[in-house]
Amino acid sequence: MLRDQFMNDLKVAMKAGEKLRLSTIRLIQAALKDKDIEARGLGKEPLGDDEILQLLQKMIKQRQESARLYAEGGRAELAQQENDEIAVIAGFMPQQMDDAETTAAISDVIAEIGASGIKDMGKVMGELKSRFAGRMDFGKASPAVKQLLGG
Repeated sequence: MLRDQFMNDLKVAMKAGEKLRLSTIRLIQAALKDKDIEARGLGKEPLGDDEILQLLQKMIKQRQESARLYAEGGRAELAQQENDEIAVIAGFMPQQMDDAETTAAISDVIAEIGASGIKDMGKVMGELKSRFAGRMDFGKASPAVKQLLGG
């Protein structure tokens, strides 16, 4: 379970004196705790591994945007810190699918659910997210789905 992995890696980082890894894992745990509190308020269960992977993916995207803005603003040291955090967070993610695997997975899902046009894009994306959370970049998958559905 990812929660256990975070705790174990936190302990290892503490013992090894890896400040960046330690602070990044603490950021992940804080974001996770916020989401768990939010879920509890809505009467839901704590986040499962799939939802945790989605949270990690969101954290990576946020840091990519921040790094880009810092780089454009001439703040290379802050951009580097964001990129370093991305590397730590990405270490908890499963191997990402390449473009060929993504296209094949999209084609399979379209065939399985019988999607016939752009009106079925939501169904296809929902199915992809449930099957490939954390492994597929949905920002890249969305245009591919639209193209394969003829949009």
